[in-house]
Amino acid sequence: MRILVLGAGVVGTTSAWYLARAGHRVTVVDRQPTAGNETSFANGGQISVSHAEPWANPHAFLRLFNWLGREDAPLLWRWRADPAQLAWGLRFLGECLPARTRRNMAAIVAMALYSRGRLQALREELALQYDQLERGILHIYTDAREYAQAAEAAAVMRQFGLDRVAVDADRCVSIEPALADIRSLLVGGDHTPSDESGDANKFTLALAEQAARAGVDFRFGTAIESLCSANGRICGVQLRAGDAVEQLTADAYVVALGSYSPLLLRGLGISLPVYPAKGYSATLTLAEDCVAPSVSITDDECRLVFSRLGNRLRIAGTAEFNGYNLDLNAVRCQALIERTRLLFPGLKTIGEPAFWCGLRPATPSNVPFIGRTRYDNLWLNTGHGTLGWTMACGSAAALADMVDGRSPEPDFPFLRC
Repeated sequence: MRILVLGAGVVGTTSAWYLARAGHRVTVVDRQPTAGNETSFANGGQISVSHAEPWANPHAFLRLFNWLGREDAPLLWRWRADPAQLAWGLRFLGECLPARTRRNMAAIVAMALYSRGRLQALREELALQYDQLERGILHIYTDAREYAQAAEAAAVMRQFGLDRVAVDADRCVSIEPALADIRSLLVGGDHTPSDESGDANKFTLALAEQAARAGVDFRFGTAIESLCSANGRICGVQLRAGDAVEQLTADAYVVALGSYSPLLLRGLGISLPVYPAKGYSATLTLAEDCVAPSVSITDDECRLVFSRLGNRLRIAGTAEFNGYNLDLNAVRCQALIERTRLLFPGLKTIGEPAFWCGLRPATPSNVPFIGRTRYDNLWLNTGHGTLGWTMACGSAAALADMVDGRSPEPDFPFLRC
C-alpha cells in the first residue's frame, strides 16, 4: 500500500520505518526542516519502563494541592478559556481511581517492555549510535512520604514483569557514585537495571536516514492543513509548502502529530483527549574532570530526570498545562538548575545551560492512542505523553502489524474500528 505518515518525530519516524520494512511505500510529511525537531528534540533521554506510573493516580489530589500557587511546581495548571483543557482535566481526575490507575499501569508497562525490546533489536540490526547507555535507571527519593508512595507503584510494576527493585541510600550511592555528596539527603531509591538512556533526537535522525535509504520519502518544510474524507474513508490530505498548496493521496494515513493530532482530527469529527503538557529541559556541557552521573536518574519528588549523553547532562521534566504556548518560563528553567546543583554540588560545566521546552501529547490516563479510527484507512499513533521515546519502537511495530491485519504482540488496549 501507499501510506502517508503525518509527523516525523520519534513516533512518526519509527512508524515509517516499520511500515516500510513490511513492504509498504511510505511518505512522511512534517512542517519542520528535519526529523525529530519538536517534542523529540531535547527530551529527558530515558527509555524508562520504570516511569510507568501515570500522573493520574490516587496520590495525585494531595500532590496537586501541595503544588498550588507554585510557579516552579512539578505540575503547573494554568486555567484557560479552553473547553478542551477543562474536559481533559475532568477525565484526568476520573483516571485517579485505584482500579483505573492499575489498569493504565498494566497497559503502559506492557507496551514499554515490548518497545524496549524492539529498540534493542533495531539498534543491533542497524548499528545505530545515539549516545546510548545501558546502565539502568535509578529513582531517588529525598522525601520519606514520596518514597513510601513510590513503593506501592514499584510493587505493582514488579507484578507486571518489570525488574524495579527497592534499594537503600547506600546502594543508591554504590550504583551512582556521583550521589555521594548528598548521601545524607537520600531516604532510598528504586533501581531498574534493564532500563536505558540515549539521545532521542540523534536516534530519530539516524533512523530517518536509514529509512530514506530504504525508500521512505520524507517531505520536510510542509504544513499539514486538513484531511479530506468521503464515504467513511480518508481521500487525501491538504498540504502547504510556502505558497504552494497541494492534495496528497494514499491508501492509508497515519496521524503521528503528537499534541497537534487532535487539532487535525477535529475537522473529521473525531474528539481526541490529547492535551499539550509542556515539558522543560536544560542541557549542560560537562567539564572533562567533573564528577557527573552516568546512570540515568529520576528524581520523583521534583518529577525530573537526569541523563548522560556523551559529554552532556540532560535535565528534563515537569509539566505545564498552558495550551500550545511554547514560551520558556524563566522560573521553571532556573528550578531545573537549582535542583541539579542540590543533587550534584560538585558538578563542573562549560558555558551556559541550553534551555528548551516541548509539548508532550498527554492523555488523561497516560495511555496512548494506537490503532484504527472509524475511518477504515485512518490510523493513530499519538498521545504518548512523557513516554514517546520509550514507547516509540513498540507502538510503531504494533501499528505496522495491525495495518497488515496481524494481531500485535503486547497486551494493550489498541483502538479497534
